[in-house]
Amino acid sequence: MARIAVIGAGLGAMSAAARLAVAGHRVTVYERSETFGGSVGRHALHGFAFDTGPGLLHLPAVYRDLFVKTGKEPLEGCVTLTQVDPASRHVFADGTDVSLPNASRAGVVSALDGALGKGAGASWGEFLDRAGDAWDRSRRPLLEEPLRPDWQVLTRDPYPATVRRRLLRPALRAGTVTEIGSWELTDPRLAALLDGYALSYGLDPLHAPASTALLPYMEETFGSWYVSGGMRALAQAVYERCLARNVEFVFGAEVSRVLEKDGRAAGVELTDGTVAQAAHVVLGARPHPGLMPAQELWQDGDVTVQPRPAGSAPTGRFLVLLSLRGARPADAVHRTLVHPADGAAEREAVFGGRLAARPTVTVLRPDDPSTRPDGAHEAVTLTATVAPHGPVDWTDEALRARYADTLIDTASAALPGLRDRVLHMEVRTPAESAAETGAPGGAVPAPALAGAGGGWLHAGNRTRLPGLLLAGGWSHPGGGPAHAGMSGALVAGIIVEGEGFRGSQ
Repeated sequence: MARIAVIGAGLGAMSAAARLAVAGHRVTVYERSETFGGSVGRHALHGFAFDTGPGLLHLPAVYRDLFVKTGKEPLEGCVTLTQVDPASRHVFADGTDVSLPNASRAGVVSALDGALGKGAGASWGEFLDRAGDAWDRSRRPLLEEPLRPDWQVLTRDPYPATVRRRLLRPALRAGTVTEIGSWELTDPRLAALLDGYALSYGLDPLHAPASTALLPYMEETFGSWYVSGGMRALAQAVYERCLARNVEFVFGAEVSRVLEKDGRAAGVELTDGTVAQAAHVVLGARPHPGLMPAQELWQDGDVTVQPRPAGSAPTGRFLVLLSLRGARPADAVHRTLVHPADGAAEREAVFGGRLAARPTVTVLRPDDPSTRPDGAHEAVTLTATVAPHGPVDWTDEALRARYADTLIDTASAALPGLRDRVLHMEVRTPAESAAETGAPGGAVPAPALAGAGGGWLHAGNRTRLPGLLLAGGWSHPGGGPAHAGMSGALVAGIIVEGEGFRGSQ
Protein backbone atom coordinates (compact mmCIF):
# COMPACT_ATOMS: atom_id res chain seq x y z
CA MET A 1 0.00 0.00 0.00
CA ALA A 2 1.54 3.29 -1.15
CA ARG A 3 0.90 6.88 -0.15
CA ILE A 4 -0.36 8.93 -3.10
CA ALA A 5 -0.76 12.71 -3.34
CA VAL A 6 -3.35 14.09 -5.75
CA ILE A 7 -3.18 17.75 -6.72
CA GLY A 8 -6.63 19.18 -7.41
CA ALA A 9 -10.17 17.96 -6.77
CA GLY A 10 -11.69 18.09 -10.24
CA LEU A 11 -13.60 15.16 -11.68
CA GLY A 12 -10.54 13.59 -13.27
CA ALA A 13 -8.45 13.84 -10.11
CA MET A 14 -11.25 12.50 -7.89
CA SER A 15 -11.93 9.65 -10.33
CA ALA A 16 -8.28 8.62 -10.02
CA ALA A 17 -8.35 9.03 -6.22
CA ALA A 18 -11.39 6.79 -5.72
CA ARG A 19 -9.97 4.03 -7.93
CA LEU A 20 -6.57 4.18 -6.23
CA ALA A 21 -8.11 4.04 -2.77
CA VAL A 22 -10.09 0.93 -3.69
CA ALA A 23 -6.82 -0.65 -4.80
CA GLY A 24 -5.52 -0.22 -1.26
CA HIS A 25 -3.50 2.99 -1.53
CA ARG A 26 -3.57 5.83 1.01
CA VAL A 27 -4.72 8.83 -1.03
CA THR A 28 -4.71 12.49 -0.04
CA VAL A 29 -6.16 15.18 -2.30
CA TYR A 30 -4.77 18.73 -2.02
CA GLU A 31 -7.13 21.37 -3.41
CA ARG A 32 -6.26 25.08 -3.60
CA SER A 33 -9.90 26.20 -3.26
CA GLU A 34 -12.34 25.47 -0.48
CA THR A 35 -14.40 22.93 -2.37
CA PHE A 36 -14.27 20.06 -4.85
CA GLY A 37 -15.40 19.78 -8.46
CA GLY A 38 -13.03 22.07 -10.34
CA SER A 39 -14.98 23.74 -13.13
CA VAL A 40 -18.15 21.82 -12.22
CA GLY A 41 -19.76 24.49 -10.07
CA ARG A 42 -23.17 25.62 -8.90
CA HIS A 43 -24.45 29.15 -8.23
CA ALA A 44 -27.49 29.58 -5.97
CA LEU A 45 -29.36 32.81 -5.20
CA HIS A 46 -32.87 33.60 -3.94
CA GLY A 47 -34.06 30.04 -4.52
CA PHE A 48 -32.63 29.80 -8.04
CA ALA A 49 -29.69 27.54 -8.92
CA PHE A 50 -27.50 27.31 -12.01
CA ASP A 51 -24.68 25.12 -13.31
CA THR A 52 -21.58 27.26 -13.85
CA GLY A 53 -19.73 24.58 -15.77
CA PRO A 54 -20.98 21.81 -18.06
CA GLY A 55 -24.75 21.48 -18.09
CA LEU A 56 -25.12 18.01 -19.59
CA LEU A 57 -23.35 14.67 -19.33
CA HIS A 58 -22.29 12.68 -22.37
CA LEU A 59 -20.96 9.11 -22.24
CA PRO A 60 -22.36 8.38 -18.74
CA ALA A 61 -20.80 4.90 -19.08
CA VAL A 62 -17.53 6.48 -17.88
CA TYR A 63 -19.05 7.26 -14.48
CA ARG A 64 -21.11 4.08 -14.37
CA ASP A 65 -17.82 2.21 -14.65
CA LEU A 66 -16.27 4.35 -11.91
CA PHE A 67 -19.08 3.58 -9.47
CA VAL A 68 -19.12 -0.13 -10.33
CA LYS A 69 -15.37 -0.37 -9.76
CA THR A 70 -15.35 1.59 -6.48
CA GLY A 71 -18.37 0.29 -4.56
CA LYS A 72 -21.61 -1.64 -4.47
CA GLU A 73 -23.94 1.29 -5.10
CA PRO A 74 -24.18 2.11 -8.84
CA LEU A 75 -24.17 5.58 -10.31
CA GLU A 76 -27.96 5.68 -10.64
CA GLY A 77 -28.21 4.85 -6.94
CA CYS A 78 -26.34 8.08 -6.18
CA VAL A 79 -27.70 10.51 -8.79
CA THR A 80 -30.77 10.69 -11.01
CA LEU A 81 -29.93 10.67 -14.73
CA THR A 82 -32.50 11.64 -17.36
CA GLN A 83 -32.06 11.60 -21.12
CA VAL A 84 -33.15 15.01 -22.38
CA ASP A 85 -35.51 14.75 -25.33
CA PRO A 86 -35.27 16.53 -27.68
CA ALA A 87 -31.51 16.52 -27.27
CA SER A 88 -31.26 19.99 -28.78
CA ARG A 89 -33.18 22.65 -30.62
CA HIS A 90 -31.52 24.77 -33.30
CA VAL A 91 -32.66 28.23 -34.39
CA PHE A 92 -30.90 29.47 -37.53
CA ALA A 93 -30.47 33.02 -38.76
CA ASP A 94 -33.08 32.59 -41.50
CA GLY A 95 -35.70 31.64 -38.90
CA THR A 96 -35.53 27.88 -39.48
CA ASP A 97 -36.25 26.03 -36.25
CA VAL A 98 -35.57 22.31 -35.76
CA SER A 99 -35.53 20.05 -32.69
CA LEU A 100 -33.38 16.92 -32.83
CA PRO A 101 -34.42 13.84 -30.82
CA ASN A 102 -32.03 12.21 -28.37
CA ALA A 103 -30.01 9.20 -29.58
CA SER A 104 -32.24 8.49 -32.58
CA ARG A 105 -30.55 8.53 -35.97
CA ALA A 106 -33.82 7.97 -37.83
CA GLY A 107 -35.50 10.69 -35.78
CA VAL A 108 -32.75 13.19 -36.51
CA VAL A 109 -32.88 12.43 -40.24
CA SER A 110 -36.64 12.89 -40.27
CA ALA A 111 -36.50 16.13 -38.29
CA LEU A 112 -33.85 17.66 -40.56
CA ASP A 113 -35.75 16.66 -43.70
CA GLY A 114 -38.91 18.24 -42.31
CA ALA A 115 -37.26 21.53 -41.32
CA LEU A 116 -34.50 22.00 -43.90
CA GLY A 117 -35.92 20.14 -46.88
CA LYS A 118 -35.73 16.64 -48.27
CA GLY A 119 -32.16 15.33 -48.49
CA ALA A 120 -30.82 17.34 -45.56
CA GLY A 121 -31.38 14.46 -43.16
CA ALA A 122 -29.67 11.97 -45.45
CA SER A 123 -26.70 14.29 -45.84
CA TRP A 124 -26.31 14.59 -42.08
CA GLY A 125 -26.84 10.85 -41.61
CA GLU A 126 -24.13 10.03 -44.14
CA PHE A 127 -21.80 12.41 -42.32
CA LEU A 128 -22.53 10.62 -39.04
CA ASP A 129 -21.80 7.28 -40.72
CA ARG A 130 -18.35 8.56 -41.66
CA ALA A 131 -17.94 9.94 -38.13
CA GLY A 132 -18.83 6.49 -36.82
CA ASP A 133 -16.05 5.00 -38.91
CA ALA A 134 -13.66 7.54 -37.39
CA TRP A 135 -14.91 6.58 -33.92
CA ASP A 136 -14.23 2.89 -34.58
CA ARG A 137 -10.74 3.65 -35.88
CA SER A 138 -9.59 5.94 -33.10
CA ARG A 139 -11.69 5.20 -30.01
CA ARG A 140 -9.22 2.91 -28.27
CA PRO A 141 -5.91 4.79 -28.75
CA LEU A 142 -7.59 8.18 -28.34
CA LEU A 143 -9.83 7.50 -25.33
CA GLU A 144 -9.25 4.12 -23.74
CA GLU A 145 -5.45 3.88 -23.58
CA PRO A 146 -2.76 6.07 -22.03
CA LEU A 147 -1.15 8.18 -24.71
CA ARG A 148 1.32 5.88 -26.42
CA PRO A 149 5.04 6.66 -26.56
CA ASP A 150 4.50 6.33 -30.31
CA TRP A 151 1.66 8.86 -30.17
CA GLN A 152 2.38 9.60 -33.82
CA VAL A 153 -0.19 6.90 -34.66
CA LEU A 154 -2.77 9.59 -33.83
CA THR A 155 -1.31 12.22 -36.14
CA ARG A 156 -3.34 10.94 -39.08
CA ASP A 157 -6.97 12.04 -39.20
CA PRO A 158 -9.27 9.00 -38.89
CA TYR A 159 -12.24 10.74 -40.54
CA PRO A 160 -12.85 9.10 -43.97
CA ALA A 161 -13.61 12.26 -45.91
CA THR A 162 -15.34 11.85 -49.22
CA VAL A 163 -13.33 12.47 -52.35
CA ARG A 164 -14.22 15.67 -54.21
CA ARG A 165 -13.00 15.16 -57.75
CA ARG A 166 -12.15 18.13 -59.98
CA LEU A 167 -11.49 18.25 -63.71
CA LEU A 168 -7.76 18.44 -64.45
CA ARG A 169 -6.99 19.24 -60.81
CA PRO A 170 -6.13 17.09 -57.79
CA ALA A 171 -9.04 15.66 -55.87
CA LEU A 172 -9.92 17.26 -52.53
CA ARG A 173 -10.78 15.74 -49.17
CA ALA A 174 -12.15 17.69 -46.24
CA GLY A 175 -9.49 18.12 -43.57
CA THR A 176 -11.24 20.57 -41.22
CA VAL A 177 -14.71 21.14 -39.80
CA THR A 178 -15.29 24.07 -42.15
CA GLU A 179 -14.32 21.97 -45.16
CA ILE A 180 -16.72 19.21 -44.12
CA GLY A 181 -19.45 21.82 -43.95
CA SER A 182 -18.57 23.29 -47.34
CA TRP A 183 -17.84 20.10 -49.28
CA GLU A 184 -19.86 17.29 -47.71
CA LEU A 185 -23.01 18.80 -46.22
CA THR A 186 -25.74 19.91 -48.58
CA ASP A 187 -27.09 22.90 -46.69
CA PRO A 188 -25.35 25.87 -45.00
CA ARG A 189 -27.56 25.31 -41.98
CA LEU A 190 -26.08 21.83 -41.60
CA ALA A 191 -22.65 23.44 -41.73
CA ALA A 192 -23.77 25.86 -38.99
CA LEU A 193 -25.02 22.89 -36.98
CA LEU A 194 -21.61 21.24 -37.20
CA ASP A 195 -19.83 24.52 -36.41
CA GLY A 196 -22.00 24.83 -33.30
CA TYR A 197 -20.77 21.48 -32.01
CA ALA A 198 -17.14 22.53 -32.52
CA LEU A 199 -17.57 25.92 -30.88
CA SER A 200 -19.35 24.46 -27.87
CA TYR A 201 -16.17 22.50 -27.16
CA GLY A 202 -13.97 25.57 -27.70
CA LEU A 203 -12.74 24.48 -31.13
CA ASP A 204 -12.23 26.72 -34.15
CA PRO A 205 -14.15 25.16 -37.06
CA LEU A 206 -11.80 26.77 -39.57
CA HIS A 207 -8.79 24.87 -38.21
CA ALA A 208 -10.09 21.99 -36.08
CA PRO A 209 -9.41 18.67 -37.82
CA ALA A 210 -12.13 16.65 -39.50
CA SER A 211 -11.91 14.19 -36.60
CA THR A 212 -13.94 16.74 -34.61
CA ALA A 213 -16.81 14.78 -36.17
CA LEU A 214 -16.41 12.33 -33.27
CA LEU A 215 -17.99 14.89 -30.91
CA PRO A 216 -21.43 15.15 -32.57
CA TYR A 217 -21.25 11.41 -33.21
CA MET A 218 -20.78 10.70 -29.51
CA GLU A 219 -23.61 13.04 -28.51
CA GLU A 220 -26.08 11.78 -31.09
CA THR A 221 -25.19 8.10 -30.59
CA PHE A 222 -24.87 7.83 -26.81
CA GLY A 223 -27.25 10.61 -25.89
CA SER A 224 -27.31 13.72 -23.73
CA TRP A 225 -28.11 13.25 -20.05
CA TYR A 226 -29.17 15.67 -17.33
CA VAL A 227 -28.21 15.09 -13.71
CA SER A 228 -30.98 16.13 -11.32
CA GLY A 229 -29.61 18.90 -9.16
CA GLY A 230 -27.21 19.84 -11.94
CA MET A 231 -23.77 18.54 -12.79
CA ARG A 232 -22.65 19.62 -9.34
CA ALA A 233 -24.67 16.64 -8.04
CA LEU A 234 -22.39 14.34 -10.05
CA ALA A 235 -19.30 15.98 -8.55
CA GLN A 236 -20.87 15.61 -5.10
CA ALA A 237 -21.49 11.90 -5.72
CA VAL A 238 -17.89 11.32 -6.84
CA TYR A 239 -16.61 13.26 -3.81
CA GLU A 240 -18.76 11.19 -1.46
CA ARG A 241 -17.56 7.99 -3.12
CA CYS A 242 -13.98 9.14 -2.44
CA LEU A 243 -14.82 9.77 1.22
CA ALA A 244 -16.45 6.35 1.48
CA ARG A 245 -13.20 4.84 0.21
CA ASN A 246 -11.22 6.78 2.86
CA VAL A 247 -9.69 9.36 0.52
CA GLU A 248 -8.52 12.36 2.58
CA PHE A 249 -9.19 15.89 1.29
CA VAL A 250 -7.24 18.96 2.34
CA PHE A 251 -8.92 22.13 1.09
CA GLY A 252 -7.32 25.56 0.95
CA ALA A 253 -4.04 23.76 0.28
CA GLU A 254 -2.15 25.06 -2.73
CA VAL A 255 0.77 22.96 -3.92
CA SER A 256 3.84 25.03 -4.75
CA ARG A 257 5.99 22.26 -6.17
CA VAL A 258 6.35 18.55 -6.74
CA LEU A 259 9.19 17.04 -4.75
CA GLU A 260 11.81 14.88 -6.43
CA LYS A 261 14.17 12.34 -4.88
CA ASP A 262 16.45 9.86 -6.56
CA GLY A 263 15.06 10.70 -9.97
CA ARG A 264 11.36 10.23 -9.23
CA ALA A 265 8.44 12.11 -7.71
CA ALA A 266 8.56 11.93 -3.91
CA GLY A 267 5.69 14.10 -2.69
CA VAL A 268 4.47 17.70 -2.67
CA GLU A 269 5.26 20.95 -0.90
CA LEU A 270 2.44 23.39 -0.09
CA THR A 271 2.71 27.17 -0.23
CA ASP A 272 2.72 27.29 3.59
CA GLY A 273 5.85 25.12 3.63
CA THR A 274 4.13 21.87 4.58
CA VAL A 275 5.77 18.83 2.99
CA ALA A 276 3.89 15.60 2.28
CA GLN A 277 5.83 12.54 1.17
CA ALA A 278 4.28 10.26 -1.45
CA ALA A 279 5.29 7.35 -3.66
CA HIS A 280 3.24 8.79 -6.54
CA VAL A 281 1.92 12.25 -7.35
CA VAL A 282 -1.14 12.75 -9.56
CA LEU A 283 -1.38 16.25 -11.00
CA GLY A 284 -5.04 16.99 -11.68
CA ALA A 285 -4.51 20.63 -12.64
CA ARG A 286 -3.00 22.30 -15.66
CA PRO A 287 0.75 21.51 -15.75
CA HIS A 288 2.97 24.57 -15.45
CA PRO A 289 6.68 25.18 -14.81
CA GLY A 290 6.01 26.52 -11.31
CA LEU A 291 5.27 23.01 -10.07
CA MET A 292 8.25 21.37 -11.73
CA PRO A 293 10.75 22.65 -14.31
CA ALA A 294 9.23 22.04 -17.71
CA GLN A 295 12.20 19.96 -18.85
CA GLU A 296 11.44 17.53 -16.03
CA LEU A 297 7.96 16.98 -17.40
CA TRP A 298 8.52 16.95 -21.11
CA GLN A 299 11.25 16.08 -23.54
CA ASP A 300 11.76 16.69 -27.25
CA GLY A 301 9.53 14.36 -29.19
CA ASP A 302 6.71 14.53 -26.62
CA VAL A 303 3.35 15.63 -27.95
CA THR A 304 3.33 18.45 -25.38
CA VAL A 305 6.19 20.33 -27.02
CA GLN A 306 4.97 20.14 -30.60
CA PRO A 307 4.04 23.46 -32.25
CA ARG A 308 0.38 24.24 -31.61
CA PRO A 309 -1.67 24.58 -34.79
CA ALA A 310 -3.45 27.74 -35.86
CA GLY A 311 -6.86 28.09 -34.27
CA SER A 312 -5.95 26.09 -31.17
CA ALA A 313 -5.90 29.09 -28.83
CA PRO A 314 -7.77 28.30 -25.60
CA THR A 315 -11.22 29.74 -25.06
CA GLY A 316 -13.43 30.48 -22.09
CA ARG A 317 -17.15 30.63 -21.35
CA PHE A 318 -19.35 33.67 -20.83
CA LEU A 319 -22.49 32.85 -18.84
CA VAL A 320 -25.62 34.85 -18.12
CA LEU A 321 -27.64 33.33 -15.27
CA LEU A 322 -31.25 34.48 -15.49
CA SER A 323 -33.85 34.26 -12.73
CA LEU A 324 -37.16 34.54 -14.56
CA ARG A 325 -40.75 35.20 -13.55
CA GLY A 326 -43.24 32.84 -15.14
CA ALA A 327 -43.38 29.06 -15.25
CA ARG A 328 -41.28 26.94 -17.56
CA PRO A 329 -43.56 25.85 -20.42
CA ALA A 330 -44.24 22.12 -20.53
CA ASP A 331 -42.94 21.93 -24.11
CA ALA A 332 -39.72 23.87 -23.46
CA VAL A 333 -36.56 22.25 -24.83
CA HIS A 334 -33.72 21.69 -22.39
CA ARG A 335 -30.97 22.93 -24.74
CA THR A 336 -31.35 25.38 -27.61
CA LEU A 337 -28.60 26.77 -29.85
CA VAL A 338 -29.19 30.08 -31.61
CA HIS A 339 -26.85 30.25 -34.60
CA PRO A 340 -25.59 33.56 -36.05
CA ALA A 341 -25.84 34.60 -39.70
CA ASP A 342 -22.07 35.08 -39.99
CA GLY A 343 -20.25 32.18 -38.38
CA ALA A 344 -16.95 33.21 -39.96
CA ALA A 345 -17.06 36.58 -38.20
CA GLU A 346 -17.71 34.85 -34.90
CA ARG A 347 -14.77 32.49 -35.37
CA GLU A 348 -12.42 35.32 -36.31
CA ALA A 349 -13.43 37.30 -33.23
CA VAL A 350 -13.31 34.49 -30.66
CA PHE A 351 -9.99 33.03 -31.81
CA GLY A 352 -8.56 36.47 -32.49
CA GLY A 353 -9.04 37.60 -28.89
CA ARG A 354 -12.06 39.83 -29.53
CA LEU A 355 -15.80 39.85 -28.85
CA ALA A 356 -18.13 38.43 -31.48
CA ALA A 357 -20.88 40.87 -32.38
CA ARG A 358 -23.31 37.96 -32.83
CA PRO A 359 -22.17 34.81 -31.02
CA THR A 360 -23.64 31.34 -31.04
CA VAL A 361 -25.70 31.25 -27.84
CA THR A 362 -26.65 28.07 -25.98
CA VAL A 363 -29.81 28.33 -23.90
CA LEU A 364 -30.26 25.81 -21.07
CA ARG A 365 -33.74 25.42 -19.52
CA PRO A 366 -33.61 22.40 -17.19
CA ASP A 367 -36.92 20.91 -16.05
CA ASP A 368 -35.67 20.57 -12.48
CA PRO A 369 -37.56 21.88 -9.42
CA SER A 370 -34.24 22.29 -7.58
CA THR A 371 -33.28 25.12 -9.95
CA ARG A 372 -36.17 27.44 -9.02
CA PRO A 373 -38.05 28.57 -5.90
CA ASP A 374 -41.43 27.34 -7.17
CA GLY A 375 -43.42 26.45 -10.27
CA ALA A 376 -44.09 30.11 -11.06
CA HIS A 377 -40.43 30.82 -11.88
CA GLU A 378 -37.72 29.49 -14.14
CA ALA A 379 -33.91 29.40 -14.14
CA VAL A 380 -32.26 29.84 -17.55
CA THR A 381 -28.56 29.89 -18.44
CA LEU A 382 -27.16 31.53 -21.56
CA THR A 383 -23.66 30.55 -22.67
CA ALA A 384 -21.26 31.69 -25.39
CA THR A 385 -17.73 30.58 -26.21
CA VAL A 386 -15.42 33.59 -25.88
CA ALA A 387 -11.77 34.57 -25.77
CA PRO A 388 -10.15 34.03 -22.35
CA HIS A 389 -9.41 36.71 -19.76
CA GLY A 390 -6.37 38.63 -20.93
CA PRO A 391 -7.06 39.22 -24.61
CA VAL A 392 -10.42 40.50 -23.37
CA ASP A 393 -10.62 42.33 -20.04
CA TRP A 394 -13.47 40.42 -18.44
CA THR A 395 -13.23 42.55 -15.28
CA ASP A 396 -14.59 45.56 -17.22
CA GLU A 397 -18.10 45.95 -15.77
CA ALA A 398 -19.43 47.98 -18.71
CA LEU A 399 -18.19 45.38 -21.20
CA ARG A 400 -19.70 42.55 -19.15
CA ALA A 401 -23.07 44.29 -19.07
CA ARG A 402 -23.02 45.03 -22.80
CA TYR A 403 -22.17 41.46 -23.69
CA ALA A 404 -24.83 40.09 -21.37
CA ASP A 405 -27.33 42.24 -23.27
CA THR A 406 -25.99 40.78 -26.54
CA LEU A 407 -26.63 37.25 -25.32
CA ILE A 408 -30.13 38.12 -24.10
CA ASP A 409 -30.99 39.78 -27.42
CA THR A 410 -29.68 36.76 -29.33
CA ALA A 411 -31.49 34.24 -27.11
CA SER A 412 -34.75 36.15 -27.57
CA ALA A 413 -34.96 34.66 -31.06
CA ALA A 414 -35.66 31.34 -29.33
CA LEU A 415 -37.44 32.71 -26.24
CA PRO A 416 -39.65 35.65 -27.30
CA GLY A 417 -40.26 38.08 -24.45
CA LEU A 418 -37.24 36.83 -22.53
CA ARG A 419 -36.07 40.26 -21.38
CA ASP A 420 -39.47 41.13 -19.91
CA ARG A 421 -39.33 38.05 -17.65
CA VAL A 422 -35.96 38.81 -16.03
CA LEU A 423 -36.09 39.25 -12.26
CA HIS A 424 -32.37 39.02 -11.63
CA MET A 425 -29.24 38.48 -13.70
CA GLU A 426 -25.78 37.22 -12.76
CA VAL A 427 -22.83 37.32 -15.16
CA ARG A 428 -19.90 34.92 -15.01
CA THR A 429 -16.88 35.29 -17.27
CA PRO A 430 -13.46 33.71 -17.78
CA ALA A 431 -12.17 36.09 -15.10
CA GLU A 432 -14.25 34.29 -12.46
CA SER A 433 -13.23 30.91 -13.88
CA ALA A 434 -9.55 31.86 -13.64
CA ALA A 435 -9.94 32.92 -10.00
CA GLU A 436 -11.85 29.79 -9.00
CA THR A 437 -10.04 27.06 -10.94
CA GLY A 438 -6.57 28.52 -11.41
CA ALA A 439 -6.71 27.92 -15.17
CA PRO A 440 -4.83 30.76 -16.90
CA GLY A 441 -7.33 33.19 -18.37
CA GLY A 442 -10.20 30.96 -17.26
CA ALA A 443 -9.55 28.76 -20.29
CA VAL A 444 -11.52 25.55 -20.70
CA PRO A 445 -9.66 22.52 -22.14
CA ALA A 446 -11.06 20.94 -25.30
CA PRO A 447 -11.23 17.19 -25.90
CA ALA A 448 -8.20 15.59 -27.55
CA LEU A 449 -8.51 15.04 -31.30
CA ALA A 450 -6.58 12.85 -33.69
CA GLY A 451 -5.11 14.20 -36.90
CA ALA A 452 -3.40 17.48 -37.82
CA GLY A 453 0.01 16.07 -36.96
CA GLY A 454 -0.96 15.51 -33.33
CA GLY A 455 -1.36 19.22 -32.70
CA TRP A 456 -4.75 18.74 -30.99
CA LEU A 457 -3.59 16.10 -28.54
CA HIS A 458 -2.93 16.80 -24.86
CA ALA A 459 -0.05 15.92 -22.56
CA GLY A 460 0.25 12.19 -21.92
CA ASN A 461 -0.73 10.72 -18.55
CA ARG A 462 2.85 9.60 -17.95
CA THR A 463 5.58 12.21 -17.61
CA ARG A 464 9.35 12.13 -17.91
CA LEU A 465 9.58 12.11 -14.11
CA PRO A 466 8.74 8.60 -12.81
CA GLY A 467 5.98 8.64 -10.25
CA LEU A 468 4.40 11.87 -11.57
CA LEU A 469 1.23 11.36 -13.59
CA LEU A 470 -1.34 13.69 -15.13
CA ALA A 471 -5.13 13.47 -14.86
CA GLY A 472 -7.98 15.83 -15.74
CA GLY A 473 -8.99 17.92 -18.71
CA TRP A 474 -5.51 19.33 -19.42
CA SER A 475 -4.08 15.86 -20.00
CA HIS A 476 -4.92 12.93 -22.25
CA PRO A 477 -7.69 12.49 -23.44
CA GLY A 478 -8.72 16.10 -22.82
CA GLY A 479 -11.52 18.24 -21.48
CA GLY A 480 -15.14 17.62 -20.57
CA PRO A 481 -16.61 15.48 -17.75
CA ALA A 482 -16.47 12.19 -19.67
CA HIS A 483 -12.92 12.69 -20.94
CA ALA A 484 -11.72 13.82 -17.49
CA GLY A 485 -13.23 10.67 -15.96
CA MET A 486 -11.39 8.59 -18.54
CA SER A 487 -8.09 10.24 -17.63
CA GLY A 488 -8.62 9.31 -13.98
CA ALA A 489 -9.19 5.68 -14.93
CA LEU A 490 -6.03 5.65 -17.06
CA VAL A 491 -3.85 7.14 -14.33
CA ALA A 492 -5.16 4.69 -11.74
CA GLY A 493 -4.48 1.82 -14.14
CA ILE A 494 -0.88 2.93 -14.68
CA ILE A 495 -0.20 3.13 -10.93
CA VAL A 496 -1.99 -0.08 -9.99
CA GLU A 497 -0.93 -2.28 -12.90
CA GLY A 498 2.42 -0.73 -13.67
CA GLU A 499 4.04 0.69 -16.78
CA GLY A 500 2.73 -2.15 -18.90
CA PHE A 501 -0.86 -0.97 -18.47
CA ARG A 502 -2.49 -0.41 -21.87
CA GLY A 503 -6.02 0.49 -20.89
CA SER A 504 -9.27 -1.38 -20.29
CA GLN A 505 -9.78 -4.52 -22.34
